[in-house]
Amino acid sequence: MPLQMSHAEFDRLVDEALDALPVEIATRVDNVVVLVEEQAPPEDPDILGIYDGVALTERGANHAGDLPDRILLFRANLLEMCATPEELADEVRITVVHEIAHHFGIDDARLDELGYA
Repeated sequence: MPLQMSHAEFDRLVDEALDALPVEIATRVDNVVVLVEEQAPPEDPDILGIYDGVALTERGANHAGDLPDRILLFRANLLEMCATPEELADEVRITVVHEIAHHFGIDDARLDELGYA
């Protein structure tokens, strides 16, 4: 049975994960919104999160004025894989860091080496 948690409590975990980012990283995140969706998309139903945007390493000078990039966290999948609130907090933090890393142009292979895959 999946872990049960209110939407407000889950959002608090996301806020805590974002607040825990080192200042050097947080200040370089540019034009990104973090959203919580209940379900992952049908084409990739098992993912925990996804970065939807153009990585900083790929942006051109004309990127200004575009809609924000998005980091989507999939609440149901995160709750399903965790047995305790502490485990969920860790997994939310790892997922947030993983998706922000994609914003900086870091790929999955490197994230795996760093322990964030």
